[in-house]
Amino acid sequence: MWAIFIGLVIGGYLLGSIPFGKIVGRRVRGVDITEVGSGNIGAANVAREVGLTWGIVTLLADALKGFIPVAAVPCLLGGSAEVDEALRGLVGLAAVLGHLFPVYNHKRGGKGVATCLGVFLAISPISCAFSGAVFIIMVAIRRYVSLGSMVAALSMPAWLFIGDHSGFLIVTSMAMSLLIVLRHRDNIRRLAKGNERRWQIRKDYKS
Repeated sequence: MWAIFIGLVIGGYLLGSIPFGKIVGRRVRGVDITEVGSGNIGAANVAREVGLTWGIVTLLADALKGFIPVAAVPCLLGGSAEVDEALRGLVGLAAVLGHLFPVYNHKRGGKGVATCLGVFLAISPISCAFSGAVFIIMVAIRRYVSLGSMVAALSMPAWLFIGDHSGFLIVTSMAMSLLIVLRHRDNIRRLAKGNERRWQIRKDYKS
């Protein structure tokens, strides 16, 4: 059991490390997405600099990095519901860390929002729906993707608590939320100064 679990953790990290945003930027526009826009490899920067369609593709790919290893846990490991949630939370955390500090991209990763979404879609779709609603409302009102992402991430532990999930999973979700907020520290500085970029996307690129 432990060998399988360790394999899932390592596999989750390696899968999370795949920089899909950078791959999309190079294949579609021939640019290094880390050198344009915000310099982030996530879906928001890809949508702004490459096009909405490719931003959605990146979002889905990054979410799958979190969903696939976590969804594999109950298939490969047994145990009580509480143990299952704890193991899925740890595998999910490994996938998020892979996205934040990717071994394939010199530890220059994204901010973890989409991968974290995939993790919790595999664990609690209802909690994801509520956090997604928080994100949409914040972006619609303020037009700051960064602000919406942080508030949505911080709301996840609350939805898990309301949904009566295990305490360990809630603590793990708090750790992921804190990592996401820390990765947004430059955005927080720009928000405080009033010069954060508002949501604006580029028309889909055509070769």
